[in-house]
Amino acid sequence: MLTEERRGEIVSLLHKNGKVQVRELSRRFNISEVTIRADLKELHQRGLVFKSHGGAVLPNLVSGNTELTLKEKFGKNIDEKERIGAAAAELIKDGETIILDSGSTTHEIAKRIKNRKDLTVITNGVNIALELAGFKDIQIILLGGILRHNALSVIGHFAEEILAQLTADKLFIAADGCTLEHGISTPKFEESRINQVMVSISREKYLTADSSKFGKNSLSRIGSLWEMNGVISDKNLSPEIVKAIKEHDLQLILV
Repeated sequence: MLTEERRGEIVSLLHKNGKVQVRELSRRFNISEVTIRADLKELHQRGLVFKSHGGAVLPNLVSGNTELTLKEKFGKNIDEKERIGAAAAELIKDGETIILDSGSTTHEIAKRIKNRKDLTVITNGVNIALELAGFKDIQIILLGGILRHNALSVIGHFAEEILAQLTADKLFIAADGCTLEHGISTPKFEESRINQVMVSISREKYLTADSSKFGKNSLSRIGSLWEMNGVISDKNLSPEIVKAIKEHDLQLILV
Protein backbone atom coordinates (compact mmCIF):
# COMPACT_ATOMS: atom_id res chain seq x y z
CA MET A 1 0.00 0.00 0.00
CA LEU A 2 1.32 3.43 -0.96
CA THR A 3 1.89 6.06 1.71
CA GLU A 4 -0.94 8.39 0.62
CA GLU A 5 -3.32 5.46 0.26
CA ARG A 6 -2.51 4.34 3.82
CA ARG A 7 -2.99 7.85 5.16
CA GLY A 8 -6.32 8.08 3.38
CA GLU A 9 -7.44 4.88 5.05
CA ILE A 10 -6.30 6.20 8.44
CA VAL A 11 -8.51 9.26 7.98
CA SER A 12 -11.42 7.04 6.91
CA LEU A 13 -10.97 4.89 10.02
CA LEU A 14 -10.86 8.00 12.17
CA HIS A 15 -14.15 9.28 10.77
CA LYS A 16 -15.70 5.85 11.23
CA ASN A 17 -14.50 5.24 14.80
CA GLY A 18 -13.86 8.74 16.17
CA LYS A 19 -10.29 7.90 17.16
CA VAL A 20 -7.33 5.72 16.15
CA GLN A 21 -4.47 4.22 18.14
CA VAL A 22 -0.86 3.98 16.97
CA ARG A 23 -0.51 0.37 18.18
CA GLU A 24 -3.68 -0.77 16.40
CA LEU A 25 -2.72 0.99 13.17
CA SER A 26 0.74 -0.56 13.30
CA ARG A 27 -0.80 -4.04 13.48
CA ARG A 28 -3.43 -3.28 10.85
CA PHE A 29 -0.93 -2.07 8.23
CA ASN A 30 1.93 -4.31 9.37
CA ILE A 31 4.37 -1.42 9.67
CA SER A 32 6.32 0.13 12.54
CA GLU A 33 4.79 2.47 15.11
CA VAL A 34 7.44 5.02 14.08
CA THR A 35 5.99 5.09 10.56
CA ILE A 36 2.44 5.42 11.90
CA ARG A 37 3.48 8.35 14.10
CA ALA A 38 5.03 10.00 11.03
CA ASP A 39 1.73 9.50 9.19
CA LEU A 40 -0.24 11.06 12.03
CA LYS A 41 2.20 13.96 12.26
CA GLU A 42 1.77 14.71 8.55
CA LEU A 43 -2.03 14.42 8.75
CA HIS A 44 -2.02 16.66 11.82
CA GLN A 45 -0.02 19.30 9.91
CA ARG A 46 -2.60 19.16 7.13
CA GLY A 47 -5.38 19.75 9.65
CA LEU A 48 -7.01 16.38 8.98
CA VAL A 49 -6.43 14.81 12.40
CA PHE A 50 -5.55 15.98 15.90
CA LYS A 51 -2.69 14.04 17.46
CA SER A 52 -3.38 12.75 20.94
CA HIS A 53 -1.42 10.56 23.34
CA GLY A 54 -0.93 7.20 21.60
CA GLY A 55 -3.06 8.05 18.58
CA ALA A 56 -5.30 10.69 17.04
CA VAL A 57 -8.84 12.02 17.22
CA LEU A 58 -10.98 14.17 14.95
CA PRO A 59 -10.05 17.86 15.02
CA ASN A 60 -12.71 20.40 15.89
CA LEU A 61 -12.60 21.65 12.30
CA VAL A 62 -11.35 19.47 9.48
CA SER A 63 -10.37 21.53 6.45
CA GLY A 64 -10.64 20.05 3.00
CA ASN A 65 -11.33 16.45 3.99
CA THR A 66 -15.09 16.26 3.42
CA GLU A 67 -15.80 16.07 -0.28
CA LEU A 68 -18.90 17.81 -1.59
CA THR A 69 -21.02 16.14 -4.23
CA LEU A 70 -20.90 17.61 -7.73
CA LYS A 71 -24.41 18.99 -7.22
CA GLU A 72 -23.27 20.78 -4.04
CA LYS A 73 -20.21 22.18 -5.82
CA PHE A 74 -22.41 23.64 -8.57
CA GLY A 75 -24.15 25.73 -5.92
CA LYS A 76 -20.98 27.34 -4.51
CA ASN A 77 -19.17 30.46 -5.79
CA ILE A 78 -21.24 30.40 -8.98
CA ASP A 79 -20.26 33.86 -10.26
CA GLU A 80 -16.54 33.24 -9.75
CA LYS A 81 -16.67 29.88 -11.50
CA GLU A 82 -18.52 31.35 -14.47
CA ARG A 83 -15.90 34.08 -14.89
CA ILE A 84 -13.05 31.59 -14.50
CA GLY A 85 -14.67 29.31 -17.07
CA ALA A 86 -15.01 32.17 -19.55
CA ALA A 87 -11.37 33.23 -19.08
CA ALA A 88 -10.09 29.68 -19.50
CA ALA A 89 -12.18 29.17 -22.64
CA GLU A 90 -10.43 32.15 -24.24
CA LEU A 91 -7.14 30.21 -24.09
CA ILE A 92 -8.54 27.28 -26.09
CA LYS A 93 -7.97 27.43 -29.86
CA ASP A 94 -9.40 25.52 -32.81
CA GLY A 95 -7.57 22.28 -33.56
CA GLU A 96 -6.18 21.75 -30.07
CA THR A 97 -6.36 18.73 -27.80
CA ILE A 98 -7.28 19.71 -24.27
CA ILE A 99 -7.97 17.93 -20.98
CA LEU A 100 -10.80 18.99 -18.69
CA ASP A 101 -10.77 17.16 -15.39
CA SER A 102 -14.04 16.49 -13.61
CA GLY A 103 -15.67 19.24 -11.58
CA SER A 104 -17.96 22.23 -11.55
CA THR A 105 -15.36 24.83 -12.61
CA THR A 106 -14.18 22.83 -15.61
CA HIS A 107 -17.83 22.27 -16.49
CA GLU A 108 -18.10 26.05 -16.91
CA ILE A 109 -15.23 25.86 -19.41
CA ALA A 110 -17.03 23.13 -21.37
CA LYS A 111 -20.13 25.30 -21.70
CA ARG A 112 -18.11 27.97 -23.49
CA ILE A 113 -16.15 26.00 -26.11
CA LYS A 114 -18.97 24.52 -28.14
CA ASN A 115 -18.17 26.73 -31.13
CA ARG A 116 -14.57 25.52 -31.46
CA LYS A 117 -13.56 23.68 -34.63
CA ASP A 118 -11.63 20.42 -34.78
CA LEU A 119 -11.28 20.32 -30.99
CA THR A 120 -10.46 17.15 -29.04
CA VAL A 121 -11.51 17.05 -25.39
CA ILE A 122 -10.13 14.38 -23.06
CA THR A 123 -12.04 14.10 -19.80
CA ASN A 124 -12.85 11.83 -16.89
CA GLY A 125 -15.98 13.86 -16.15
CA VAL A 126 -19.24 12.30 -17.32
CA ASN A 127 -20.97 15.66 -16.84
CA ILE A 128 -18.45 17.33 -19.17
CA ALA A 129 -18.84 14.66 -21.84
CA LEU A 130 -22.63 15.07 -21.72
CA GLU A 131 -22.32 18.86 -21.94
CA LEU A 132 -20.30 18.58 -25.17
CA ALA A 133 -22.12 15.61 -26.69
CA GLY A 134 -23.73 16.28 -30.06
CA PHE A 135 -21.28 18.94 -31.25
CA LYS A 136 -19.76 17.39 -34.37
CA ASP A 137 -16.63 19.56 -34.43
CA ILE A 138 -15.67 18.34 -30.96
CA GLN A 139 -14.22 14.87 -30.50
CA ILE A 140 -14.70 13.60 -26.95
CA ILE A 141 -12.41 11.02 -25.38
CA LEU A 142 -14.22 9.89 -22.24
CA LEU A 143 -11.94 7.79 -20.06
CA GLY A 144 -13.15 4.37 -19.00
CA GLY A 145 -12.94 2.95 -15.50
CA ILE A 146 -14.75 3.11 -12.18
CA LEU A 147 -17.50 5.72 -11.87
CA ARG A 148 -17.56 7.82 -8.70
CA HIS A 149 -21.27 8.53 -8.36
CA ASN A 150 -21.11 11.66 -6.21
CA ALA A 151 -18.53 13.32 -8.45
CA LEU A 152 -19.58 11.84 -11.81
CA SER A 153 -15.88 11.21 -12.45
CA VAL A 154 -14.10 8.13 -13.76
CA ILE A 155 -11.08 6.81 -11.88
CA GLY A 156 -8.92 3.69 -11.67
CA HIS A 157 -6.00 2.08 -13.46
CA PHE A 158 -7.97 1.64 -16.70
CA ALA A 159 -8.40 5.40 -16.98
CA GLU A 160 -4.77 6.00 -16.01
CA GLU A 161 -3.52 3.56 -18.66
CA ILE A 162 -5.60 5.20 -21.39
CA LEU A 163 -4.35 8.65 -20.39
CA ALA A 164 -0.72 7.53 -20.40
CA GLN A 165 -1.01 6.75 -24.12
CA LEU A 166 -2.20 10.26 -25.02
CA THR A 167 -0.81 13.80 -25.18
CA ALA A 168 -2.56 17.14 -24.84
CA ASP A 169 -1.85 20.75 -25.71
CA LYS A 170 -3.51 22.14 -22.59
CA LEU A 171 -4.83 20.88 -19.26
CA PHE A 172 -7.39 22.70 -17.16
CA ILE A 173 -7.48 21.22 -13.69
CA ALA A 174 -9.61 22.12 -10.70
CA ALA A 175 -8.72 21.52 -7.05
CA ASP A 176 -10.28 21.21 -3.61
CA GLY A 177 -7.24 22.76 -1.98
CA CYS A 178 -4.03 24.59 -2.85
CA THR A 179 -1.24 25.96 -0.66
CA LEU A 180 2.19 27.33 -1.51
CA GLU A 181 3.84 24.68 0.69
CA HIS A 182 1.92 21.50 -0.16
CA GLY A 183 0.61 22.35 -3.62
CA ILE A 184 -2.63 21.20 -5.25
CA SER A 185 -4.76 18.59 -3.49
CA THR A 186 -8.04 16.68 -3.53
CA PRO A 187 -9.84 14.56 -0.91
CA LYS A 188 -9.68 11.29 -2.85
CA PHE A 189 -6.44 9.40 -3.46
CA GLU A 190 -7.80 7.75 -6.63
CA GLU A 191 -8.72 11.14 -8.09
CA SER A 192 -5.25 12.53 -7.39
CA ARG A 193 -3.67 9.60 -9.23
CA ILE A 194 -5.51 10.35 -12.46
CA ASN A 195 -4.85 14.08 -12.06
CA GLN A 196 -1.12 13.36 -11.79
CA VAL A 197 -1.19 11.52 -15.12
CA MET A 198 -3.08 14.43 -16.70
CA VAL A 199 -0.33 16.79 -15.59
CA SER A 200 2.41 14.52 -16.94
CA ILE A 201 1.00 14.30 -20.50
CA SER A 202 0.07 17.98 -20.98
CA ARG A 203 2.25 20.63 -22.61
CA GLU A 204 0.54 23.57 -20.89
CA LYS A 205 -1.15 23.23 -17.51
CA TYR A 206 -3.61 25.65 -15.89
CA LEU A 207 -5.06 25.54 -12.41
CA THR A 208 -8.65 26.81 -12.52
CA ALA A 209 -9.78 27.43 -8.95
CA ASP A 210 -11.65 30.20 -7.16
CA SER A 211 -9.92 31.97 -4.28
CA SER A 212 -11.76 29.96 -1.61
CA LYS A 213 -9.67 26.90 -2.55
CA PHE A 214 -6.35 28.57 -1.73
CA GLY A 215 -4.80 28.27 1.72
CA LYS A 216 -6.47 24.89 2.27
CA ASN A 217 -4.99 21.40 2.22
CA SER A 218 -6.97 18.38 1.19
CA LEU A 219 -5.90 14.80 1.90
CA SER A 220 -4.23 13.67 -1.31
CA ARG A 221 -1.61 15.76 -3.08
CA ILE A 222 -1.78 16.14 -6.87
CA GLY A 223 1.45 18.06 -7.27
CA SER A 224 3.25 21.35 -6.79
CA LEU A 225 1.59 24.59 -7.81
CA TRP A 226 4.84 25.41 -9.60
CA GLU A 227 4.26 22.57 -12.09
CA MET A 228 1.51 24.71 -13.61
CA ASN A 229 2.04 27.18 -16.44
CA GLY A 230 -0.77 29.40 -15.24
CA VAL A 231 -3.44 30.04 -12.62
CA ILE A 232 -6.95 31.32 -13.36
CA SER A 233 -8.78 32.53 -10.26
CA ASP A 234 -10.85 35.46 -8.99
CA LYS A 235 -9.81 38.87 -7.73
CA ASN A 236 -10.17 37.86 -4.07
CA LEU A 237 -6.98 35.81 -4.26
CA SER A 238 -4.72 36.85 -1.38
CA PRO A 239 -1.81 39.26 -2.09
CA GLU A 240 0.65 36.70 -0.66
CA ILE A 241 -0.38 34.05 -3.18
CA VAL A 242 -0.50 36.56 -6.05
CA LYS A 243 3.05 37.68 -5.20
CA ALA A 244 4.36 34.10 -5.05
CA ILE A 245 2.74 33.16 -8.37
CA LYS A 246 4.26 36.17 -10.10
CA GLU A 247 7.69 35.48 -8.58
CA HIS A 248 7.57 31.99 -10.11
CA ASP A 249 6.72 33.47 -13.53
CA LEU A 250 3.39 31.70 -13.83
CA GLN A 251 0.73 33.31 -15.96
CA LEU A 252 -1.91 34.74 -13.63
CA ILE A 253 -5.44 35.60 -14.76
CA LEU A 254 -7.74 37.12 -12.15
CA VAL A 255 -11.39 37.66 -13.06
